[in-house]
Amino acid sequence: MPESNLNGAYYGPSIPPPSKSYHRHGRGSSCNPCSCLFGCLCNCIFQIIFTILIVLGVIALVLWLVLRPNKVKFYVTDATLTQFDLSTANNTLYYDLALNMTIRNPNKRIGIYYDSIEARGMYKGQRFASHNLEPFYQGHKTTSSLHPVLKGQSLVLLGDREKSNYNNEKNSGVYDIEMKLYMRIRLKIGWIKTHKIKPKIECDIKVPLESNGRSSANFEETRCHLDW
Repeated sequence: MPESNLNGAYYGPSIPPPSKSYHRHGRGSSCNPCSCLFGCLCNCIFQIIFTILIVLGVIALVLWLVLRPNKVKFYVTDATLTQFDLSTANNTLYYDLALNMTIRNPNKRIGIYYDSIEARGMYKGQRFASHNLEPFYQGHKTTSSLHPVLKGQSLVLLGDREKSNYNNEKNSGVYDIEMKLYMRIRLKIGWIKTHKIKPKIECDIKVPLESNGRSSANFEETRCHLDW
């Protein structure tokens, strides 16, 4: 091509710009420091708690194997009822009830401190009397006796159904009375004494009324229910 036809510089065909390459980081290739720290902390806490639970479980198992604890047994062995009169005029109950109770501790290595004992007499769901008994200590594999006496008068509000039941019991000469023992006790294991525990003992007894020194039926020994 003649040079006269060239009016300016000749650049030739345009060269495309170089393509940019992008590197996408994978989601699992890096870790947020805060997230990693939180995850490690949670994992450590979980392992510590799990270890503590295992240790406590092993200790509890060893103590159970060594002590072999058994439930304390409560019985009402005898009951004497010489008065149980309900006045419909003023809803007052006049009562005179004496009980003989036994507590059997069958454990070889556990003693019991009875710090407080309150005996409550209940009739048709209402308390009519209470008696505080003397505190005492009960040793291993021993039987102790309690002698609560409930005597006096108390206001008792009964509905028509309860009054009808009372009249039926009066005719039969045998009354359904509930005795409850509210306690605060401590267990003694070797030289260790536990914190105070508050068990509740419930005794559903059928007590015959004595008249002139005689009762219409014999009292049957009753085992009580222990609620921890």
